[in-house]
Amino acid sequence: MGIVTPLSFGRPSQVGFERLELTRILDLYGRMVAAGHWRDYAIQFDHDAAVFAAFRRAAERPEYRIEKRPALRNRQGMWALVHEAGMVLKRGHDLGPVLAPVERRLMKLVGE
Repeated sequence: MGIVTPLSFGRPSQVGFERLELTRILDLYGRMVAAGHWRDYAIQFDHDAAVFAAFRRAAERPEYRIEKRPALRNRQGMWALVHEAGMVLKRGHDLGPVLAPVERRLMKLVGE
């Protein structure tokens, strides 16, 4: 009989969201849809980042992108909130504080 040796390539082939992270993001998305602000979303998985993009309408650029980049975990934080123009609004090590600007905007939308 032969010996089976597992191959290790150093890093996974793609980055993804964990269940709790995706639950938190989709909860925010659902509340924004209920408020009538967002209508569509897209998820992209690459070898260096996972991106959740939220759209006001399906035919335009995403209003916000929530990016997870594990390579930045020890530097600026692996989470980033990116605006439609490409400007990074918030960066951090935890998802909650990174989503805070969008959640504050949700409170204003509901309060109007």
